[in-house]
Amino acid sequence: MKKSLVLTVAVMLIAGTFAFAKESVLIDFTQLDADIVADENGNPKENSRTVMDYSVAAGATFTDDQKSLMKTSLSLPNWEIKLNSSAQNVNAIALSQVVAAPVKESSEFSGVAGKNVMGVRVVFPVWSNNANAKIVPPFEIQAYEPLADADENGTRQAPTDEQKGKYLFEDGYGLVRNVGTLKSISVTTMGMNFPHQLYVLLKDNDNIERRYLMGDLFFDGWKTLTWQNPDYISEVRTREIKVYPIYPRGMPFIKFCGFQVCRDAMDAGDDFIGYFKDVKIIYDLATLVSDRDIDDEDVWGIITKKEAKRQNDEMNRFGDKQVNRFLEKEKMATEDQFTDSLNDNNGQATSDSADAK
Repeated sequence: MKKSLVLTVAVMLIAGTFAFAKESVLIDFTQLDADIVADENGNPKENSRTVMDYSVAAGATFTDDQKSLMKTSLSLPNWEIKLNSSAQNVNAIALSQVVAAPVKESSEFSGVAGKNVMGVRVVFPVWSNNANAKIVPPFEIQAYEPLADADENGTRQAPTDEQKGKYLFEDGYGLVRNVGTLKSISVTTMGMNFPHQLYVLLKDNDNIERRYLMGDLFFDGWKTLTWQNPDYISEVRTREIKVYPIYPRGMPFIKFCGFQVCRDAMDAGDDFIGYFKDVKIIYDLATLVSDRDIDDEDVWGIITKKEAKRQNDEMNRFGDKQVNRFLEKEKMATEDQFTDSLNDNNGQATSDSADAK
C-alpha cells in the first residue's frame, strides 16, 4: 500500500477562510451504456465498468452454465422503479420502467448531444392521493469493490498495477470517497412541465440513507437543479473543530441510492416522463493525505481487514437478492401463445383431421 497518512482537515486551523470544498461527479448516466454480454440477438445488455458477478452467493446446486449467466450491471434498462404501496397496481408496475434515452446529435448542449441519458416512465394513480416512486439501481452500489477490467463475457480480470487501491464505482459510477460535509448537490435533468418534486437519495459510510429535495420539475428543457446545505459554515473560525485519531480510520464516502419523484394528491396523475444526465456534489474533504516516515497500514493492516469484511458483507447482501431474482426468472413462463392443436410440429394436419378429410 502506498505510504500515506490520513490527516483530518479539522487540524488545518488557520486564520481567515480556508478553501475546503471540492467538486466531483457522483454518477454520470451517459457512461452506463451496455457494451458487453450479448443477448440472444447479439445486442450487448451489460455495462463493462459496472458488471457484477453474483454467482459467488449462489449455492452448489447451480451448474457452471447457470452461474455464467448470473451477471448484472448499472446498464440503464436494469434500473428499477419502486412505487409506494398506494401507487402500486398491476398496470403501474408493468409500465413503469427505465430506458437508455438517446439525445439528438443536433442538441445545442455538447455534454449530452449524441449520448444516452436515463429516461424514466412512472405511471402514477389517476385518483387523488399522494404517491411517490423511487428510481433505484439494480443492486446497491458497492463501496469496497476493487477496480478491475471485465472481458466481453463480464468476467472480471485481475487488477493492473495502476488500478490497485482504486474502487470500481468511483469516477462517476455512483461512489465518491473522502467526503466530509456536503456543501451542495446538483442534478442535470430535462423537465417536461410536471409539478412533481424531485429528491436525491444518498447513503454514507455509516449506512445512513438521506434524501435531499432538489425542487420541482415544472419546467421545459434542460436545467440544473441545486440543493444548498443551509448549515454549511464557510468561515473556518466559526466552525466547531473536532480532532480525530490519525490512524486507523476508514475513508468516509457517499454513494448514490437513486431518485425519488413525489406526486401530490392535487396534481394530475397517470404518466410521468423524466430524463436525467448526472448528479454532482461539492463537499469538504474528510481527510488529507501525506507521506509519513512509517507506513501504518503495512505495519498493522487494520483498515484492509475492516474493508475486506465490509466488502464481503456487501457482496453477500447483493448476491442473495440477485440469485433469488435469477431463480424467479427461470421459473417464468416464456410462451406468448398456445400451440395449434389442429396441426403437428411440421404444420401438417393431425391424423384425426386427416382421416376426417
